[in-house]
Amino acid sequence: MSSVNLNAPSRSGLSANDDAFRRAQWRMLLSAMFCYLFFYTGRQTFGFAIPGIQAEFGVSKETLGWVSAALLWCYAVGQAINGNLGDKFGGRRVMSAGAILSCAANWAVSFSTGVLSLGALWGLNGYFQAMGWAPGSRLLSNWFGRHDRGRVFGYYVFAAGMASVLSFVTSLVVVHTLHLDWRWIFRLPVLLMLIGGIAFYLIARERPEDLGFKSPHDDAINVEQAGRVEDDETSWQRYKGVLKNWRLLVGGLAIGFQNAARYGLLIWVPVHFLGDNWAKASASTSVIDPKWISIALPVGMAIGAATNGWVSDKIFGSKRYLAIVLYMALATVVSLYMYTIPREEIYLGLVVLFLCGFFVYGPQSSFWALCPDLVGHKRAGTAVGVMNFCAYLFAGLGEPLIGKFMDTHHDTSLVFLIVAAASGASAVVALFIRR
Repeated sequence: MSSVNLNAPSRSGLSANDDAFRRAQWRMLLSAMFCYLFFYTGRQTFGFAIPGIQAEFGVSKETLGWVSAALLWCYAVGQAINGNLGDKFGGRRVMSAGAILSCAANWAVSFSTGVLSLGALWGLNGYFQAMGWAPGSRLLSNWFGRHDRGRVFGYYVFAAGMASVLSFVTSLVVVHTLHLDWRWIFRLPVLLMLIGGIAFYLIARERPEDLGFKSPHDDAINVEQAGRVEDDETSWQRYKGVLKNWRLLVGGLAIGFQNAARYGLLIWVPVHFLGDNWAKASASTSVIDPKWISIALPVGMAIGAATNGWVSDKIFGSKRYLAIVLYMALATVVSLYMYTIPREEIYLGLVVLFLCGFFVYGPQSSFWALCPDLVGHKRAGTAVGVMNFCAYLFAGLGEPLIGKFMDTHHDTSLVFLIVAAASGASAVVALFIRR
């Protein structure tokens, strides 16, 4: 990755074009990616636990949809708070603390005695999970200028996509390889998150100036685009500056629909593939066990995220909304096609599910790069937090809706129709960002 070519005045010594600085940039990016690679083992494993929880507690899918919504809404509130805390106290400390606390919360979830304790503890875990993304985004915004943001956030979101792969694989290993009950889904995979959080704290540094480098940011361009932002800005001033930017609020609405589609896939596709509908397609009739087909989804998500940031930077000249609209429109088409695929078409389902993940999740890298583009890197954590609040508010609304549809119609494939509708709405709204 090339470093930025902007030469800004700085209080400290080495040039932002120095080879040592480029190596430091890579170290910060890779440490953030390594930490976030394990974050989803603390929240995207719930779908794999649903069959076991239903069997033990005797509750409906709609009820468990509300439990999932508890995490998503607590996560949303946490994003609105913790993004600002990342700006105030530094992304390194807040992100590391989130990983450690979320690991502990998952262990507490594993000892739930009923749906009420499950929902309360899962919601608490959602808040701790919200200490990761926005603070990490703030740290990366400190280290990279605007011309690199699409690619940098593409790499960062790629790590999040691979975290989904890891959460799916570790959950399947716990349940179907080790033959442990659902409680161990919340105990074993999250130990990786604990390791990632500690490693990030030891390796990362908050700003280039902390290691004697110049800032990669051009203050003149930042003032022109986002207004002058003081270093000692109060929390209220940061929130006010972010919330008055109407394009960022439109982006929040667009990512809300996008995230509803994303979590519709992440939570309910495992239920779809592990349920009775696909039970007839066993490993004896296919080289691929249907239980493992669901892995195609997060793999597609990871690769899609890595490409969308590059597309926004290189093809659309950092016009993020064009990359968002393109991918969400294609996600609508692919999700509709996935709904029509006969259940016995294992290999076709594998390919199309990969494409669903690719196009639904890909735009996240452009959404996050849009935040510092619009409000400046000094408010990046707050902006990412506000946008992610919108994202998870919508995702939480979608979970019980999808669960109720499945309970009523006894058809898990309905998730793809809902995903298509949400993706189309996201594409339409994103057109109005026009930056």
